[in-house]
Amino acid sequence: MYLARIIGRVVSTVKQDTLHAIPLQWLQPVDASGKDRGTPVVAADTFGLGPGELCYYITAREASIALWKLDVAVDAAVVGKVDRIDLGER
Repeated sequence: MYLARIIGRVVSTVKQDTLHAIPLQWLQPVDASGKDRGTPVVAADTFGLGPGELCYYITAREASIALWKLDVAVDAAVVGKVDRIDLGER
């Protein structure tokens, strides 16, 4: 699982039938302190999160399992919302 901040929504007027009614989000991967890490990715979102919210997501084959459909063509899927991060003492 990876941590990310939602930076926008992807709007697609034409997409594969298996992605019908599944929102797509732009995610900026971040580290535990909230600093950007890597390049943005597009992920399927079944939670309905919005820009600025923190989430965690999965990639590869597991992303389609998160949508309860094994035949969905996705590389990443949001699997949860992050309410807070407690790093403790370092």
